[in-house]
Amino acid sequence: MTFYEKFKEYDWERIKSDIYSKTARDVEHALSKDKRDLEDFKALVSPAAMPYLEQMAQLSHRLTQKRFGKTIQMYVPMYLSNECQNICTYCGFSLDNKIPRITLRPEQIEREMKVIKKMGYEHLLLVTGEANQTVGVPYFEKVLDQVREEFSHISMEVQPMDQTDYEKLIDKGLNTVLVYQETYHQEDYKKHHPKGKKSNFQYRIDTPDRLGKAGIHKIGLGVLIGLEDWRTDCFHVAAHLDYLEKTYWKTKYSISFPRLRPFSGGMEPKVVMDDRELVQLICAYRIFNEEVEISLSTRERETFRDNVIKLGVTSLSAGSKTNPGGYSEEKDSLEQFEISDERSAQDIASMIQRQGYEPVWKDWDMALS
Repeated sequence: MTFYEKFKEYDWERIKSDIYSKTARDVEHALSKDKRDLEDFKALVSPAAMPYLEQMAQLSHRLTQKRFGKTIQMYVPMYLSNECQNICTYCGFSLDNKIPRITLRPEQIEREMKVIKKMGYEHLLLVTGEANQTVGVPYFEKVLDQVREEFSHISMEVQPMDQTDYEKLIDKGLNTVLVYQETYHQEDYKKHHPKGKKSNFQYRIDTPDRLGKAGIHKIGLGVLIGLEDWRTDCFHVAAHLDYLEKTYWKTKYSISFPRLRPFSGGMEPKVVMDDRELVQLICAYRIFNEEVEISLSTRERETFRDNVIKLGVTSLSAGSKTNPGGYSEEKDSLEQFEISDERSAQDIASMIQRQGYEPVWKDWDMALS
């Protein structure tokens, strides 16, 4: 059994109706419990919970400090390639977007690494478009061989792969894989992914299962906020997280909340989530799950990121470039999306310290084996 079998039990419209019919009494009941279930999560993300935002923020703050202390982990993406064989309606790397295509060679990766290391980073997120023939497993194995010794934690956000492929990359030093479902609305998923391997909804939704079976250290989940009703989409993320934690209990989990950002030739969001609603969502996930790591990228504005540090977030990126070679040589090439917080890594670290928190650049070493 995989999550897809459980997913088929969920009816989108019924879940959406459940969420929007929650009452103040349901929210108060969820906040009063020591351990919450998926029905409580529906209440916490419902419109009925908005008047309780301050109460939710205080509880989320306490739960986060109890589990993670006053720390924020720092990470940075390195874009290796913008080649992609998928058509996605919301992405600058989409196959039908006529842009120069770049895949970094080893010497270019070396130059990127030197810049990133000078910024202080030890946690590196490798990102590519989805092009199996040019940026497939053999390419990733070579990249991991090159970067493994320079960074203490390696994450990847690339195309979904088979379990045996993940096992090869884990042996090469891969620690974490981020795989966003984009939307759990199966019919709209087809509209946004009309061509390419990514159009296979079931293969993508079962990717975390293959990662769990491969024994990955950490899995990142999320949806692209703006494609569908965010409350219903995020319920499915919570349900997916709940299933994975019970099935692959040795693996850690993280959640991100990317809001649809402008890009070259891009689409307008179907649904707009405002800042108060994003705060509600961050708090809802923390209150629902005290263990999950919560990440916030440079898609969000400076002021917003500064103000949510204490509410549940556990990791931040900073000084990010979203184009291949962006740190060392391709400063003007097309980005995957526009970033909103352009402060440097050291500026973000200083902001974290001013709030009484510690920026964590390196939180663990591999044990001798």
